Amino acid sequence: MLSLNLPAFDAKIIVKDGKKAIFDIIRRRYVALTPEEWVRQYFVHFLLTYKGYPQALMANEVQLQLNGTRKRCDTVLYRRDLSAQMIVEYKAPDVVITQAVFNQITRYNMVLKVDYLVVSNGIQHYCCRMDYERNTYTFLQDIPDYRLL
Repeated sequence: MLSLNLPAFDAKIIVKDGKKAIFDIIRRRYVALTPEEWVRQYFVHFLLTYKGYPQALMANEVQLQLNGTRKRCDTVLYRRDLSAQMIVEYKAPDVVITQAVFNQITRYNMVLKVDYLVVSNGIQHYCCRMDYERNTYTFLQDIPDYRLL
């Protein structure tokens, strides 16, 4: 798989039915190793190891209802009261992060109303903090440490 703009981690990869699978530490099972999943696993390990995010408050592939259809958020970080605090959307490394990607995560946020939206293709990472009082958002220079949220 492609090298990413994230710290390396000890990826557990197996071959299952002739296809590669990677261990998802959050879901606690092996999942198909797609380019997007490669980014997810790198990013989740980055959040856990370097940013101090608690594994117990993170979930992958979170289902939600939006305009009568089922959608899935790639990763959601929850507060201790189990309300959603951050949505992370991943794209494969060869996918350019465009306004359409931000539109996608913004639609998810219509349901969850989180404080932070994060988008990453493993090469570029964007994080913005929502300000619901002013109905605006601010792009941050870096993904914040968990203790600063």
